[in-house]
Amino acid sequence: MPLPIINSIASWFLKKRIHDMELFLKYPNEVQEELLMNLIRAAEHTVIGKKYDFSSARNYTTFSERVPISTYEDLEPLIEQTRKGEQNVFWHEPIKWFAKSSGTTNAKSKFIPVSNQALEDCHYKASKDLLCLYLNNNEDSQLFTGKSLRLGGSKELYEDNNSFFGDLSAILIDNMPFWAEFSSTPSNKVSLMSEWEAKLNAIVKETSQENVTSFAGVPSWMLVLMNRILEDTGKTNLHELWPNVEVYFHGGVSFEPYREQYKKILPHPDFKYYEIYNASEGFFAIQDSNDSNELLLMLDYGIFYEFIPMDTFGRPNQKVIRLAEVELNKNYAVVITTNSGLWRYLIGDTVRFTSVNPYRIKVTGRTKHHINVFGEELMVENTDKAIAKACKLTNTEVLDYTVAPIFMEGKEKGAHEWIVEFKKEPEDAEKFRQALDEALQEVNSDYEAKRYNNMTLNPLVLNIARPKLFYDWLKKKDKLGGQHKIPRLSNERDYLEELKAMQSKSVMAQ
Repeated sequence: MPLPIINSIASWFLKKRIHDMELFLKYPNEVQEELLMNLIRAAEHTVIGKKYDFSSARNYTTFSERVPISTYEDLEPLIEQTRKGEQNVFWHEPIKWFAKSSGTTNAKSKFIPVSNQALEDCHYKASKDLLCLYLNNNEDSQLFTGKSLRLGGSKELYEDNNSFFGDLSAILIDNMPFWAEFSSTPSNKVSLMSEWEAKLNAIVKETSQENVTSFAGVPSWMLVLMNRILEDTGKTNLHELWPNVEVYFHGGVSFEPYREQYKKILPHPDFKYYEIYNASEGFFAIQDSNDSNELLLMLDYGIFYEFIPMDTFGRPNQKVIRLAEVELNKNYAVVITTNSGLWRYLIGDTVRFTSVNPYRIKVTGRTKHHINVFGEELMVENTDKAIAKACKLTNTEVLDYTVAPIFMEGKEKGAHEWIVEFKKEPEDAEKFRQALDEALQEVNSDYEAKRYNNMTLNPLVLNIARPKLFYDWLKKKDKLGGQHKIPRLSNERDYLEELKAMQSKSVMAQ
């Protein structure tokens, strides 16, 4: 069958889903309430269901009064029971898949349960919805005349007690429907290679021969791959290699610090960027219009949402609210109940609502990845914006960064200490430091107040990282590729001190 006909059929099939989306767009809170009750009814006879008497739970109020907010550490004993073969613990379906994730805050591995229902009704459904929304907004798209270059995790699947664990991307690839495999590159064999650097070479070799029409992956690692492809092929931009490429679907980390670098290697003015918000625990939101920085919260994926206002988070007066109660432009910690048996689970992300009709969000950071040592409430969203502005003002390009507090000692005031790795270093480091500090004050009024006349905070301290410092730090921790991220902000100095120690060793070795 000719490719244009395949493209037309695929587009028609995917866009049929638009009518289903209209239900949760019109009745969002009703859809969420019904979804919660379906989850409760499904799990009545599980260990969790009996413990909290799901059989008599008739509404959200009784559910929220009985079931506590939980972290991974709270659920770990039950997850371990299931990994060892016991079923019907927190979900009524057998669970044999576990997405292994260590995140950025803890070296200890997490094993997030992934049910068959979650694979079908959440992750794969979301993948189709992403394409549906994109195609609905771009009628002339020729997406399916070529392939999507996907960059997922770099760990293969491992078996233990007849359960399987690995990166979420490895689980998705292993269970991938035929239509997705047919339209993707590199091959599953290359995608599941464990060793990142060998995998990178294999991807370059395999994909440079394909007709790539889209990209999908985490911006930081995708940029590494794209630059390698340009280096190996001798092209000046990716349109020379793939003239039909039209969109990049990205998520995992903020795109803001990398936007200008992508524009240089994908300079076509019509090239599009679509953001997604997904994690091992589920697929949550999708950009639903061109040139937007907001994500539509998807409400019919088997995930029930609750939110904790960050101004009460972790305090005795902590408040938990439903979707119907959220307010615009406030930071919330996200709590989910899912069709994989995560009950009132705190995923560690923070979001801000930009619209409530429909519900649209922006991801603002992590509950553990912010700095509030001096009352400045600095979020990753703030630092990403400030970095982007400082780069523009000083004609520089940043690859990675992390920030930590300098604690007050005696009469010495506090400050923030940055370590930044540049792709293109500033001609004047002091000018960049000043631009960054001023940009932070523009995007965060609390930081501005603390910096006023150096009242509480001294000017930020800037360390310029040696080339590949962050790469080597991740490599040392066996965290190259995939979904692994640099911890941007921390209230402690652990990450920063580790990086500075590696930097010092490199200097001494020279």
